[in-house]
Amino acid sequence: MDVDLRKLRYFVAVAEELHFGRAAVRLHIAQPVLSRQIRALEGELRAQLFRRDRRSTELTAAGLQLLEDARPLLASADALRRRVGTAARGTSAFTVAFMPGITVTGAVRELSARHPGLTVELLRTTWDDQTEVLHDGRADVSVIRLPVDRRGLSVRPLFREPRVAVLPAGHRLAGKESVRVGDLADEHLLNDPDAVPEWRDVAVELREGTAPARRGFRSVEEKLEHVAAGRGIAVVPRSTSEYYTRSDVARVPVEDLPPNEVCLAWVSGRRSRVIFEFAEIFADLAGAGERTR
Repeated sequence: MDVDLRKLRYFVAVAEELHFGRAAVRLHIAQPVLSRQIRALEGELRAQLFRRDRRSTELTAAGLQLLEDARPLLASADALRRRVGTAARGTSAFTVAFMPGITVTGAVRELSARHPGLTVELLRTTWDDQTEVLHDGRADVSVIRLPVDRRGLSVRPLFREPRVAVLPAGHRLAGKESVRVGDLADEHLLNDPDAVPEWRDVAVELREGTAPARRGFRSVEEKLEHVAAGRGIAVVPRSTSEYYTRSDVARVPVEDLPPNEVCLAWVSGRRSRVIFEFAEIFADLAGAGERTR
C-alpha cells in the first residue's frame, strides 16, 4: 500500500492542532472534507489515529507513532521537490546553513573557486531549525552546534570552543577573569535550563520554584537585549559572544562548563560529491584554525 502524502499532511495538521476545525482552517479546506480524508487514511492503515469526543481530540498510540514517522517523510518530500525544481530551472546551487558566531567564508570561497559554475547560497539558522533546514531541503549542509537530534543525519565534528556567561555590563561578576557555574546559581538564566544542565542542577530559582515564566528567543540579538536590560544572563559559545560585541553587556568565561561542539551535518541518504568535498574543505580549515589558536 502506498501512503498518500496529501493525507499525511492533513493528518499532521490535525495532530498538531488537536482540533479538526482549526486544522481545516490551517489547510484551507472544509472540515467535512478533512474528516473524510482522515477516516480514509485510518482505513488504509487499518488503525485508529484519533480518539474524539465532544470536548477533545487525542492521538492514539498508532497516531503518535504515525506523527513521529510522518514529519521526516514529509520533510524529505519537500526537500525532493526543492532539489528537482532547482535542477529543472537549469541552475546549479549549493546552500550552506550556519549558526550565529560561526564563520563559513573561507570554506565557501574555496568551494566556489573549485566550482566556478556553482552558486553557493548562505542561510543563517537558530537552535530551533539548524537541522530542520536539512530535512526540508532548504540547505545542503549545516554547520551546527550540538546537541541535536542526529537521526537521519551524517555528522562530522569540526572543533570545540569554550562557553561564556553574558552578563549586564554593571553586573557584580562583570570584569572577572572567569567564573564557575556555582557563581551563577542565583541568576536567572535566559537559556533553556536543559541546554545548561550544570546550571540547572544548582539554580536557586529552580530549587525554590521562583523561576519566572520562560519564553523562547528567536535570535541571539533578542536574547542579548534582555541581558542588557537586566532580565537575566545567558550562556553562549565564545565565538557568538565575540561576534555580537556591545558595550552594555560583558562576557566572562565559565571554567567548569564543557565546551560547545561544532559539527558539519547533512542528510545521510545524500551522496552528493559537492557535499563530501565541502566537508573536507571545512574540516581542513577548522583543523588549521584550531592549531593556530
